[in-house]
Amino acid sequence: MCGRISIDSFLANTVSLQLGVPFNPQTNLDLRPTEQVSVIIMADCQLQQLDCTWGIKPAWSKKLLINAQAETVREKKTFASAFASHRCVVPCSGWYEWREEGKKQKQKYLFSHDAAEPLYMAGIFYPNAEFTQLVTLTTEPTEKCKAYHGRMPLLISPFEIDFWLQTEAVMLEALLYHPKILIYQSIRIEYL
Repeated sequence: MCGRISIDSFLANTVSLQLGVPFNPQTNLDLRPTEQVSVIIMADCQLQQLDCTWGIKPAWSKKLLINAQAETVREKKTFASAFASHRCVVPCSGWYEWREEGKKQKQKYLFSHDAAEPLYMAGIFYPNAEFTQLVTLTTEPTEKCKAYHGRMPLLISPFEIDFWLQTEAVMLEALLYHPKILIYQSIRIEYL
């Protein structure tokens, strides 16, 4: 479900170099929903940092929504408008999942890039007068990740970020349904 993210101290410099944009997130090795997270958006034809609060709470929902399924994000009323016009990427050092191991014991695992490169999670944001809110997108897990969770973040390669942020929503089917396998092959899983 991807409910925790890691933002380490090396992330800012690496993202700034890769994307050519100033990026200064708060270091947080256990970022949780309702906390502030820095994302990259396209504004005035330039990549920019935007700080968001992770999660939305629509009037109809009793709980906070932090993820949307990539496969249905275009059709769901809650997400369709943001998907059409407010897409972002969430640069992170990794994400956490828990897996039951043994009797009622959950083990924490960190999923990160095996070369310590940033991961760019696909997201949508909701700007409003008080603060901007974020929902991250998830997809079917790879074979490697399936043993840990039934979903995983939709990851965007650094070379596809401009395409993800600028292209008409109807043209993004390839990214939503057929994510680039190379990114997913480079995921490292650490027992914590």
